[in-house]
Amino acid sequence: MNSEDRIAILGGGNIGFAIAKGLSESGTIKKNEILITRRNKQAIAEVRKDGFNISTNNKEAVQKSKVVIIAVTPQQLNLLIDEIKNIVNPRKHIIFSIVSGVSIRQVKKLLGKNVPVVRVMPNTAIAIRESMTCVCSDEKDKRARDLAVDLFNNLGESVIIKEDLMIPATALCACGTAFFLRAIRAASQGGIEIGFHAEDALFMAAQTALGAAALLLKNKNHPEREVDKVTTPMGCTIAGLNQMEHSGFSSSLIKGITVSAEKARTLYSNN
Repeated sequence: MNSEDRIAILGGGNIGFAIAKGLSESGTIKKNEILITRRNKQAIAEVRKDGFNISTNNKEAVQKSKVVIIAVTPQQLNLLIDEIKNIVNPRKHIIFSIVSGVSIRQVKKLLGKNVPVVRVMPNTAIAIRESMTCVCSDEKDKRARDLAVDLFNNLGESVIIKEDLMIPATALCACGTAFFLRAIRAASQGGIEIGFHAEDALFMAAQTALGAAALLLKNKNHPEREVDKVTTPMGCTIAGLNQMEHSGFSSSLIKGITVSAEKARTLYSNN
């Protein structure tokens, strides 16, 4: 992306801020070339001190930018698009929508224009450039999609998927951040119970989780192959694993992901 292609992030919540931070820290775009909007200007006043531009005026933000990242909740989407649709220029703008549960067709219908729309699903680890970001678009918007992939590859890893998998991706990759964090918290609480101070237990659990994930990504093995390297006959690891499975560890995680996907399908009801 060229530095002159200013980015507007409409919706300065957690994910919007995370994207802005990741973009600036990656060197992809300068802080003063990112414009973040939010209705409550006081809520993002601290961001201005950090060098980002902020505004409560979505129309102005769109006018000043080429790439428009829509980062509001599904409930806020209709009002936002009503506000900006007359400003959007198909010859100038590219829309990246990270609104959960809203299809490309629905966004284009609301805009009423044949503007390139790319659906993007990052997670909050984008703030430290470790996001797993899923991307999709209509076939005719491939150039815009490729721009999204290039952009978000600077902020972690990106994968192009079919649009009908975007809601499952929301559950696995976006909601999944919270699921894995909760697992790490549980492991740290176990560490406290067996004798470690809270700070030490959390650090040890988090680093262990990081190492486990890195093993899979580097070795490209199935998790059970790495598990087999840790478990020995009549050992303490298999005893712990079996107790967790008896208590429903895997089935609870699987069910949590499927329930999140079911919920994601209902977040936006305007067809």
